[in-house]
Amino acid sequence: MRVALNGLFLAYPATGTGQYLRELVNALRAQFPHDEFIFLAPRADSTAPARVEIQPTRFARENPAKLEFEQIIFPRAATKFDLAHVPHFGSPLFPTHPTIVTIHDLIPRVLPAYRGGARVRLYTRLASLAARRADVIIADSFASARDIETELEIPRRKIHVVHLGVHARFEPPPRAEIARVRAKYKLPENFVLYLGGFDVRKNVMRVVETFAGLGTGDASLVLAGKLPDADSEFFPDPQMLAEKFGVLNRTHFIGFVAEEDKPALYAAARVFLYPSRYEGFGLPPLEAMACGTPVIVSNSASLPEVVGDAGFLLDAHDAQGWSNALRELLSNETRWNELHARGLEQAKNFSWERAARETMDVYRGVV
Repeated sequence: MRVALNGLFLAYPATGTGQYLRELVNALRAQFPHDEFIFLAPRADSTAPARVEIQPTRFARENPAKLEFEQIIFPRAATKFDLAHVPHFGSPLFPTHPTIVTIHDLIPRVLPAYRGGARVRLYTRLASLAARRADVIIADSFASARDIETELEIPRRKIHVVHLGVHARFEPPPRAEIARVRAKYKLPENFVLYLGGFDVRKNVMRVVETFAGLGTGDASLVLAGKLPDADSEFFPDPQMLAEKFGVLNRTHFIGFVAEEDKPALYAAARVFLYPSRYEGFGLPPLEAMACGTPVIVSNSASLPEVVGDAGFLLDAHDAQGWSNALRELLSNETRWNELHARGLEQAKNFSWERAARETMDVYRGVV
């Protein structure tokens, strides 16, 4: 089988879609060496996990070039392959070949704050119409599959759920590696961690408020990720939130964290908090569990599928419940050990090898 993959997101390896594209193709090539997986992309990429066939665009500006590639260049170039796979919400409106599209989430349709201006809404409408014309939809979770079925009015039989995997590097690291990362980021000895974005759906206010609910103590709060450029309704400034709740002097902002440092960062933390209101999947809590760190997450969207019974699942609005759960994990060693062990076992259910096998099953079903 020869599969053409839309390689637009090779240029954005730090994004969720960029990571999905690379991890999936790595696993596909390892398990199915007699099949071909080729990226079609506007430019070369020496870090790509498979061969790239360059298909240049005529436009210099990013948005017109993206639209031209998705709707004209990619479907034309894909005709010489057995199958076309678009790994993001942007498949061709007029597919020329059997086409699969992975829709990770429907944030622009489900959450009003993310609908953007007229151009963004028009693009979302185009992507929605195009998705209905694909042969098969792959969703990251059953929660996303339900949204796709409801919002896009696509029959459930056309939607296949393939859970994402956790990279093998996410495991309890050696003490020396934890010490290296602790020194690099000047981490406190005993801390609660949040790692992720700071847009409004991530609900970072709940992280800060939960930590503040502990009162005084020897624990600190570490917020990892690039901070917003300015405070806004869409990007609440976590520094202002920490000041508002009176914990600024016990909160550490460590900024961007390199991928190779994340396992030791998770492992160094006592607890990982993730109160997101909406996720298509939710890799950070899975990565934290794989590294042995107990998690407290919201019971929204896909997160119950990821965490199962291996962590606390709480209503994102339940301030008291979040504070009680954090207090328990910081003070109850038996409970901490229980969720530490459960998290390690739960994380074993998610691998890129399994995702690759299930994706190949979808490919074969279409061909």
